[in-house]
Amino acid sequence: MRVTLNLPDNPKILIVDDDPSSILIIKKAVKDLGEVFSTSEASYAVTLVKDAKPHVILLDIDMGEYNGVDICRLLKSDPETAHHIIIFITASRDPDIEYKSLTEGGADYIPKPLDLRTCRMRVYNQLAMLAYQQNLERTTQALYQEKQRLKVTLNSIGDAVIATDTAGLITYMNPIAERLSGYAASYALGKHIEDILDLRDASSQSRSFNPAIMALEEKRNVAMALNCQLHSREGQVYRVEDSAAPIRDENNAIIGAIMVFHDVSESVAMAVKMNFLANNDQLTGLPNRILLHDRLQHAIACSRASDTYTALLLIDLDHFKYINDALGHFLGDELIKKVAKRLESVIDPSATLARVGGDEFVLVLEEVRSVNYVAVVANNVIASFKEPFTLEQKEYQISVSIGVSMTELDANEEEVMMRHADVAMYRAKNQGRNAVCFFSQELEAELMKRHGLEHLLREALEKESLIVLFQPQIEMVSGQVCGFEALARLQDSDGNWISPLDFIPLAEEIGLIDTLGQQVLQQSCAFASQLMGLGKDLKVSVNVSAQQIRNRQFIDYVVQCLESSQVRSRMLELEVTESALIDDYEQTRKTLQTLSNMGVSIAIDDFGTGYSSLSYLKSFPLDVLKIDQSFIKDMGSDEQSHGIVQTIVLLAKALGLWLVAEGVETPSQLSELRTMNCDVAQGYLYAKPLESQAAYEFAERNIAAGGKPA
Repeated sequence: MRVTLNLPDNPKILIVDDDPSSILIIKKAVKDLGEVFSTSEASYAVTLVKDAKPHVILLDIDMGEYNGVDICRLLKSDPETAHHIIIFITASRDPDIEYKSLTEGGADYIPKPLDLRTCRMRVYNQLAMLAYQQNLERTTQALYQEKQRLKVTLNSIGDAVIATDTAGLITYMNPIAERLSGYAASYALGKHIEDILDLRDASSQSRSFNPAIMALEEKRNVAMALNCQLHSREGQVYRVEDSAAPIRDENNAIIGAIMVFHDVSESVAMAVKMNFLANNDQLTGLPNRILLHDRLQHAIACSRASDTYTALLLIDLDHFKYINDALGHFLGDELIKKVAKRLESVIDPSATLARVGGDEFVLVLEEVRSVNYVAVVANNVIASFKEPFTLEQKEYQISVSIGVSMTELDANEEEVMMRHADVAMYRAKNQGRNAVCFFSQELEAELMKRHGLEHLLREALEKESLIVLFQPQIEMVSGQVCGFEALARLQDSDGNWISPLDFIPLAEEIGLIDTLGQQVLQQSCAFASQLMGLGKDLKVSVNVSAQQIRNRQFIDYVVQCLESSQVRSRMLELEVTESALIDDYEQTRKTLQTLSNMGVSIAIDDFGTGYSSLSYLKSFPLDVLKIDQSFIKDMGSDEQSHGIVQTIVLLAKALGLWLVAEGVETPSQLSELRTMNCDVAQGYLYAKPLESQAAYEFAERNIAAGGKPA
């Protein structure tokens, strides 16, 4: 079988022979093997070798005064020419000469007379072997470079890499594997991989399988066990993950395994932290609404399966807003954290306690068999707050209001239970706070009524169909009308009037009080503009809530209403309650001062029912005090009410404030108020609240008649 070998690229052949005929024969034999050079001058041979750099040199041994063996020795002694292949040519049959030529570095021997085919084949074989050697060197170099690249890669990557043989004995370990395992590669090589890598289950701490061994045994890729820890030689613990695979040779036979793994401790810690932050309140560490949802769903399912109840207790801190504003948010947060710990200390560990709002907590009791048990838990919570909280060496007394909803009794759905507990909690607050209230059918009816009222209120504000009535205010001495109080009213679909005591607090609760207040102010300014046609400045008094005053745009809206209606600012009076004055004291004072500087009159509504502090009477730019109708009503029959009214009148006179008595219904009340020198009366004795046209006509008649003292 003829074997075809590759030749070097652009092979060069040099012939050195003093016989020109031999040169011609050799040229003819090798002309197709490459570029051929020749010389018959032996003395020129070395120079030509250095210039031409031939791959093969055909060198005649006997060239007269020059000996080919000597030339060969000379070439082999020079590093520049030592690598050239030399084939000797000779006519001698002396074996010693052949031996000597080969020992001096000759690669082959061609006898004379020359045979063309033999000559060609010998040269061809030497060129082919040279090509093979060159390819082998290139392959070896490439393999070495690849090995170096692989080594650098494995030593520099962030993953740990360990290779083993078929017995699981370590054959390679990179620096990351050294760091994580705690063993130097020099020590680990030849050791069994399970003696070097201590893998354990993170939960049970039991020994975990080694994926490299499993890859060898099962002859497949194997992933590392979930929740896997690596315990290093020094006692460090790392969370690790990745995989191992068998190593196969060119015949697909397994010759070892390689294991690649990396440290995911930070990732796991971050995942745990992110999961905690997603499911827990950052301030207290308690479950938040998201985790509460899961816990409550689970509790409801368990209660259904065990024919028991799930109880949801909504716990709200009483007056926390005032405490938080007084202490500052930092101490307010500290108080919330202490409250959370206090609650945790008095509940069963199996119960779920969550924080769902600024000062709201939810307690879920699972598989409850008795309503009495829930009552006991709730009362224990309330009792635990009898002990004051200490902040910066000062004690603060806090109480809570608790609303309770239970499955089967009230609802079986999470959203409904939360809503019912919220309704019950507000009932507890309305009953005086520091109390527990269970949801009931009565509260369900109230809830439906509230939903209906909310829908009615939203619809009225969207359609701007809110009704504003105006009740006259009469100077007691002259009987002349001096102003009107604007009173918002709401009607249901049957035409029934809804008390402001119902829908005003609801508007504040659901965030509609600003819209409601703006519509009342618009209609009031429009009515004041109408009154200007009577030629007399009659004030229109409008009630303003604390939420409206806190709104940064409130002043701008008042200005806008006055300008659009072209009403003089002195015709507008704003009534605020005593509680509104102390709610965000500084902001309220600045707002009222700005309005007062504009000429708007400021009145305190229902004076005597709130804080009645002389300090704020001096601090705020007040013009009017309005005596609450409850004192006027009982003034004739209750000596204490009579004394309160008299005191308020004296106080107003001392402070130079105008005084308005609300709820005046009888001549005797009016007579007594006149005796006390009260300025203005407002009530059914003169008129009920009137629609704008009727109110205008009332003023028109009163002015025309010059006032009619009652």
